[in-house]
Amino acid sequence: MAIDTSEVQNHTNFTEPASNPIARFLLAAGIPMGPNGLITIRGRTSGRPGTTPVAIIEVSGRRWICTPWGEVQWVRNLRAAGRATITVRRRKEEVCATELDLPQRVGFFRDIYGPVARGIPFGAWFVRTVDGVDLDRPVGVAEGRRVFELHPLDAG
Repeated sequence: MAIDTSEVQNHTNFTEPASNPIARFLLAAGIPMGPNGLITIRGRTSGRPGTTPVAIIEVSGRRWICTPWGEVQWVRNLRAAGRATITVRRRKEEVCATELDLPQRVGFFRDIYGPVARGIPFGAWFVRTVDGVDLDRPVGVAEGRRVFELHPLDAG
């Protein structure tokens, strides 16, 4: 049974327009904001770098980023570029990104994202209320969202 993801893909979080510039400023200043960092990606048509706040999920030395709002511009740019710069507490790192396919995304939401969110005070409430992610439905969640695994960019 296919799930209609059009609402998810076109959804803009009510806090996003107001909070992105604030979060971007605080994160650029090196102020810790939980798992959040900045990702800078070269635009696929303009060629200019764009920076946006993202949650960087790190478990057992592996890192992922996901978008609760589907096919947003940074997702399209990262898919096209395949690489980005992440900044966490003023530390910059060049990374390459591998997009997860649907079965991999289901596993990510079930085995990584869900346990991480549930392990943070109010984490499950936050991702359900603010991001619209139902941790009890990893298949439905995975169908409307994109996830990338980040790897350090090899020097050379």
